[in-house]
Amino acid sequence: MTSAGKVLLITGSTGIAAATARLAEAEGARVFTCGLERGETDAFVADLRDPAAAEAACRACLERFGRIDGLFNVAGVSGRRWGDGPLHECSLDGWDLTIEANLRTLFLITRPVLRQMLEQENGGAILNMTSVSAFAPQAAHFGTHAYAAAKGAIASLSRAMAASYAPQGIRVNAIAPGLTRTPMSARAQSDPAVLEYIRSKQPLASGMIEPGDIAATALFLLSDASRMITGQVITLDAGWSVS
Repeated sequence: MTSAGKVLLITGSTGIAAATARLAEAEGARVFTCGLERGETDAFVADLRDPAAAEAACRACLERFGRIDGLFNVAGVSGRRWGDGPLHECSLDGWDLTIEANLRTLFLITRPVLRQMLEQENGGAILNMTSVSAFAPQAAHFGTHAYAAAKGAIASLSRAMAASYAPQGIRVNAIAPGLTRTPMSARAQSDPAVLEYIRSKQPLASGMIEPGDIAATALFLLSDASRMITGQVITLDAGWSVS
């Protein structure tokens, strides 16, 4: 894969973000991670819901590496513990926090990165994290409507960005994973009923997807190997949406 020497900014410090950072570094990329905690990657600590923190993270990456060739927006949360759920039960706090943590953070970090990419030669690549729940909902175990709304918005935003920035050589794509073994899915991992259900819902994985399986596709979409691909939402769901 043609990632050697590229500078990648990845939001998040565990799970898929950490797996992608490790794989990218193994391929010779220079990686800068940022998130709420140092996590698995010794990330630059920043609450990306805060505009100043997002600008500071972008600036710190530029100070270290001088440019940004790729941005992978992974940071986000499940809002269930704060009250996300079916719309008639969703709390205002659950709605606001879920939208902020998944959609506002993406907006605030992507804005300064785009400004940098527009100034540098050769544009860049942006990859956004949506979810299979945005277009293939499953009500019994995964009925979190604020999360689905945020992830659906990210898919739409990615296509709009792709149309706007293609003339400047900036590619924008999104990936939509199924249920993946990350800290965010801890509740599902501890629920025997969910684990039994997911074995048939994601038959290609015979259960939960591993972060490394998502990381491999993410790195491809951030690399020159995908230089003709933009405006796409790639589903990585082990069969969820067709089962």
